[in-house]
Amino acid sequence: MTKALEKTMHTELARTLACQVKTFVDERIIPHELQLAHRDDRSLQLQSDLAWQARLAGLCNLFYPLSHGGKIASLEDYLIVAEQEGRTEFSQEIFGSHTALDAHMLLRFGNEAIHRRFLEPMVAGTAVPSYGMTEPGHSGSVPNLIATTAGLSNGKWHINGRKWFISNADRATFITILARTGNPDTAVNQALSMIMVPTNTPGFKMERRLTMMGHSYGQGEISLHAVQVPEHYLLGGCGSGTELMNKRLNLGRLLRAMNWIGLAQRCLDLMGARIHSAHGKFSRLADKQLVRQHMVNAYHVIASARELIRVAARSVDAQCPDDIAINVAKMAASHALCIASDSAVQLYGAEGLSDLTPLFGISRIARSSRILDGNDESLISSVGRRLINFYQREPVYSFDR
Repeated sequence: MTKALEKTMHTELARTLACQVKTFVDERIIPHELQLAHRDDRSLQLQSDLAWQARLAGLCNLFYPLSHGGKIASLEDYLIVAEQEGRTEFSQEIFGSHTALDAHMLLRFGNEAIHRRFLEPMVAGTAVPSYGMTEPGHSGSVPNLIATTAGLSNGKWHINGRKWFISNADRATFITILARTGNPDTAVNQALSMIMVPTNTPGFKMERRLTMMGHSYGQGEISLHAVQVPEHYLLGGCGSGTELMNKRLNLGRLLRAMNWIGLAQRCLDLMGARIHSAHGKFSRLADKQLVRQHMVNAYHVIASARELIRVAARSVDAQCPDDIAINVAKMAASHALCIASDSAVQLYGAEGLSDLTPLFGISRIARSSRILDGNDESLISSVGRRLINFYQREPVYSFDR
């Protein structure tokens, strides 16, 4: 089989899965969004039931490694599936897509013990991962500020510190902790390590749940006091934490960006529905120039961000990730979601600010997207510096690198 034919087959499989995911989202998740938004015992049971239905339909963990149940090998191919998953804010838990990043990290950098203790239960759906990087009072993406420490003694890591804004903190069964394992004078690129910590380990404590814009997304603050885990729970090599953090951020940013484009598409579709509704026809929304501008602006930013994500995904698939392309794609997807959600709220008016539509919940996610996985200001500074440094070496920047 030629590579071209193989690629075509993989793309067709992704298109088929995207259609199946879209149907599942439209028929089984969207009708229950209002109930799912309550995040109480009843909604959590409904979410669990939907996740089981998705698993039975073969739609869970689609971007897991192929060796562990995944069905899509290419990040570029996964884009069209992730968009459909992302059309509702509740999809990540239902389709298991929020754990794909951990699956790839554990498989690639974990040893046999980590695979057996953490990866395999996660694939089976009996373990829930989380990631502890950000600390109270510190910017999450600045390695120099990591204060959590881990020292090796008698074959065990002894970990002390605090982490916050930890996703899945309220239900995680294990957490990947970024900790300082080097001496104070060790260079930062060799001073940090990632260590796996089961959340039932003595000394591990869920301190409090944290809300974002008045809403619970499973975020929390945790503390580690004299936590001890086996030496072989080290992910990657000792001192490789900064490198692993960057690899995790690169893939994580693109996976989030793909979901955000799905939400932006949902907003565009809702705008179209509003224009052609009885209210829209009575108000003659289709004839208003500013309404047309809202539609064009939303389409423009969504289409642009999709292609930027596609370019960045290709660099990851080729195993030479382009940091500039990845960071710009993340910012573009965030911008697209902000523009599309704000425009949709404007067309819906007071309804867009109520529970009568999903738009207010989407707007919360849109605002948080400018901060999660690296705030805009940090990414702009980083990308700008890289571009300026590039022109110290080369006279022309090639977009076909």
